[in-house]
Parts: sequence; structure tokens; C-alpha cells
Amino acid sequence: MKIRTRIIWLLSSTFAVLVFLFGAIVYVLSSNYVFNDFYDRLETRTNTTIRIELDHRGDKEFVKEFKQEYLEKLPDEKSIVVELDELGNPILNSKQAKDDARFIQKVIQHKNAQERKGNLLKYGKCYVSKQGRKYVVYTTARNMYYTKYKNYLGGLLISLFFSAVFLIIMVSLWLSKRLIKPISDLSTSVHTIGTENLHFRIENKQEGDELGELIRTMNNMLDRLETSFETQNNFISNASHELNTPLTSIIGQADLMLSKDRSTEEYKTALNRILEEAEKLNKKTKALLFLAQTGFDGKKMTIESLRVDELIFETIETVNRIIPGNRIRFDFGSLPENLDVLEVKGNSQLLQLALSNVLLNASKYSENQEVRIYLTYSKESISIHVQDHGIGIPPQDLGHIYDPFFRASNTTSFEGYGIGLPLTRNIMRQHKGKIIVHSEEEKGTLVSLVIPYNS
Repeated sequence: MKIRTRIIWLLSSTFAVLVFLFGAIVYVLSSNYVFNDFYDRLETRTNTTIRIELDHRGDKEFVKEFKQEYLEKLPDEKSIVVELDELGNPILNSKQAKDDARFIQKVIQHKNAQERKGNLLKYGKCYVSKQGRKYVVYTTARNMYYTKYKNYLGGLLISLFFSAVFLIIMVSLWLSKRLIKPISDLSTSVHTIGTENLHFRIENKQEGDELGELIRTMNNMLDRLETSFETQNNFISNASHELNTPLTSIIGQADLMLSKDRSTEEYKTALNRILEEAEKLNKKTKALLFLAQTGFDGKKMTIESLRVDELIFETIETVNRIIPGNRIRFDFGSLPENLDVLEVKGNSQLLQLALSNVLLNASKYSENQEVRIYLTYSKESISIHVQDHGIGIPPQDLGHIYDPFFRASNTTSFEGYGIGLPLTRNIMRQHKGKIIVHSEEEKGTLVSLVIPYNS
């Protein structure tokens, strides 16, 4: 069932039930009011009978005329006076009084009472005259108004109910169309998006509500998808170039050697070149494989407690073996008084690999100028900062530094594969951390590795 149909059914059924309940309540309350009003009329006539028959017998004719003139005659109206003996028992002289003996006893017991049999209603009360005599005076009549009123009110409420249901359905149709239109427009817009136009963004006309939040989320998702596609395209382009270069060299050397007979020295020279290019190719494929492995969040890794300062010192020793004579310096002044804040949880080998990539880049691209390492702290994390004064990264290249095999435009004179920073970012993500890079061309680069304590 479509959402629009569900909205119509939900609104229509809900309001129909509410209208029905409201009508039922009005019907019941109105019926009770009609009966109560009729009982009030019977009470008025009972009191008038008392004045006529018991209190003002001398003015009997005047009171009767007043009653006839100002009190409407009710259908089958009868007013009956029953005298009580000294023991309080009724003296039943008329046939009507005998038929109403049970009701008269009820009046005597409760001082006043009312009774209903179908549309025949009775109201009675006890009365003591000025002479001390006790009486039961009651009036009976048929409530024909109730039958007419009930039929009229029932027909009116039924007509109003169906009219209200029709109106509710019309309003529901209009409201559902108005509510669903933004969703329909959103669906239409999404259907137009493909790999060829990922730059397209959905127009957000619903600012401030849940649908507007959904559109913002989808546009953010499109931003990430567009970036991912661009990264993938760059990766394919760069990887093809990086892998194709050594392969082309290997094939070229092999073809050259096979074109004619060569001397032993020439064969050795060619084989050495082929071996060198094959080793480069091997390193690139291994780096690519390791990059893919570290990018897989489900990959299990050994987690242990480690000290960040010890991690830094061990990594510096590793870099010293790779680049002897480097000028990497650790700022001991950044160590905290409480050494417990240096303890984090993570995989020491992966974190060493991430930090060594950053240190190697800092030394290489600063041409062995001084590289400073220092620490900062917060309640949630500890950060390792690596500051160099090298060639920096051009502004137009900063957005691509995490693309595999991408190399900045000012690094052509330096050896490298463009794997280090993407690998470092994957490792930091595995530790729920992040890498932050600030760089100015020809001034240097600051790389920060943020490691959360709950990683």
C-alpha cells in the first residue's frame, strides 16, 4: 500500500471514529437532557396540583385557569393525589392509584421519586398539608417529544456523520497530496542521478523539517559518492601508470635482448635492470595489497596497551636505520607530568608503520632539515604532531593526498609511490583516530595523528 493511500485511510478512519464517538455522546447526552427536562415538567405539574388541590382550595378555579393558560397539556397527563393514613399507609381509592401502588410506596420511602416505562414517565413527591395531613402527589404523562426528538436528532447526526466523512476524505486527499509531493519530487530527482551526473544535488525546499534533513543527508551522501568516484578514477589512473611503468621497462628490456644475440655483459646488465624494475613492481603490488587490507574495517588486529612515547622512540630508531643522519627531534618538554596519559590501546606494529610513513615523508621532503615531534592531550585523545620545514604541499593537491598512488606536483624529483598517507589514514581509522594535515608550499607541513584513549 502506498504512503498516500495509508495517509488517506489513517486520517479518514481516525476522524470518522472521532466524529462517530462525538455524535454518540451528543445523542446520549441530548436524550438524557430530554428526559430530565420532561421530569422537570412533571415536577412543575405536581407542585401545581398541590397548590390547587391542597393549599389553595378557595382559589381553585383561578389556579386551574392559570395552569390551563400557562402550562401546556402533556400527552396522557394525569395528576393524582393519594392521602396517607395515620400509619403512613396510602389510602388507594382510585383504580389508577391501585395500579401505581408500587410507585407510591417508592415515593413514600424516598420522599420523592421518578419512574419510566417506555415513553410513560412518572414523578411524585410526599407533601404534608397545613392541617398536618400527609399526601403523595404524582403526575404521569407520555413523553412523545422524546420520540420525535430522537428521530430528528438521529437523522441529523447520521447526515452530519456522512457529510463529515466525505469532507474528511476530501481533506485527506488534499493533505496527502500536499504531504507526499515533496517525497515524489525527491524520488524524481534521485532517479535522475547516475554515475555520469554525480555533481547533481537535490534542491532543498523543506528547510527546518525532517524531509529537509533527509535531503541534506542525501546531498552529503552524494558529496561522498562523488568524492569516492573521483578517488576511484584517480586511483585507477595512478595505479595503471605506476604499475605500467616497470612493466613497460621489463618488456622493453626483454624485447631488446631477444632482438639479436648479445654479449654476456649485456645480458647481465639487462637482467639487472629487469630485476630492479621487477622489485619496484613487487613493492608497489605489496603496498597496494597492504593498503587494501588495512582499509578493511572487519580485519582483526591484535590490540594491546602501549605507551605513546615508547612508540615514538622505537619508530625513530627504525627511521634512523632507513635514513641515517636524519634530523628528527622529539620535544621532551611536551611530555606530561602524569605519564599515565601516555597509555593508549592499539596495535603497535600498525601504529609504528603509520608514524614511520609520516616521519619518512617529513625527512625526505624537507631534505633532512630538522623535523620536530611533540605531543598534545585532551580528555578524549592524545595527538602526535610531526612538523617539518620542507617543500610543503600545493593547495590544489591537498584534496588528493589520500588517493592511492597520487603524488603532489612538486615531488617529481623525489622517489616515492604515493602509498604512505593513504596507508596511514587507514591505520588511524582502524584505531578510531584520524590524521590531520596542514601544509603551506615552500614553508613546510604539520601532520597530526590523533589517537583516542578508547580506541
